[in-house]
Amino acid sequence: MPLCYSPTSAAAASASPAAARSGGLHRRSRTAPAVVRCKKIASLGGAINGALPCIPVSARSLLSPVTLPILQDPNMRNDTRLRIFSGTANPFLSQEIASYLGLELGKIKIKRFADGEIYVQLQESVRGCDVFLVQPTCPPANENLMELLIMIDACRRASAKNITAVIPYFGYARADRKSQGRESIAAKLVANMITEAGANRVLVCDLHSSQAMGYFDIPVDHVYGQVMNLIGDVRGKVAVMMDDMIDTAGTIAKGAELLHQEGAREVYACCTHAVFSPPAIERLSSGLFQEVIITNTIPLKEEKHFPQLTILSVANLLGETIWRVHDDCSVGHEPYSSLDID
Repeated sequence: MPLCYSPTSAAAASASPAAARSGGLHRRSRTAPAVVRCKKIASLGGAINGALPCIPVSARSLLSPVTLPILQDPNMRNDTRLRIFSGTANPFLSQEIASYLGLELGKIKIKRFADGEIYVQLQESVRGCDVFLVQPTCPPANENLMELLIMIDACRRASAKNITAVIPYFGYARADRKSQGRESIAAKLVANMITEAGANRVLVCDLHSSQAMGYFDIPVDHVYGQVMNLIGDVRGKVAVMMDDMIDTAGTIAKGAELLHQEGAREVYACCTHAVFSPPAIERLSSGLFQEVIITNTIPLKEEKHFPQLTILSVANLLGETIWRVHDDCSVGHEPYSSLDID
């Protein structure tokens, strides 16, 4: 039976313990069901002006999608989410890479305090963007490495979707193994630091040894040249010596002397990374080499130039690799020589 609340029953509950336990509720006697009578006033009638009668509905349904105005940041480019930022280690190479991609370098503020600490601030939004940070860890290696780590951290805290560290020259790459007891494997340590800083991918150029790629727990794109080792007589022939880097030029100078002793007509030296620590310039310009060909992965000051020196740019090579990574294409599927890269 239906229950109802009555003030009189509530008063009775104060006098009756049973009523008090029932909370002042009592049963109402069943009554006859109510009868509702409806009177038909008029029918909808037939068609009006040839159309059937209907209930008017708004042209905009509540379930229809609502288009909101899109507010665009004037600093955001309209056609791409690709961003290229440069550190202070090699800004000229970074500018060449951006020019190849048809982009402008991203706006970034990097300064050093009086005590040597590094400050980095992005001057534009990178939220949801595919960010590439170009920063070789060349001399001064420690400062440039720390700058790269802070740049990565700034992009991560700015909600970048992907962060790729483009390291044309990977410092500490020679410390990739233990040759004797109680040594540090600094290449692995640096790889861990870059990963922990927030990088999602690394793009490097001509590592000292390919095994260093295994030190990273993130994808690594390794761009390098092919080297052929020729064994045989070099008498009267042109010899080309290739190496990934030249530091003091001691090893490559000794090799050139041996080739001249074996009767080589001309000797050329080629390397990717020209560190050129003293006394490299004196050894390379002493007349042992017809030409010394290097790339611009490391910026070379004017005072280190000499007549036999030729510098080639890797900007187009790195720029094409960056675009393939951004476009989710294979880096090594199509030979770069077929892409008209100068």
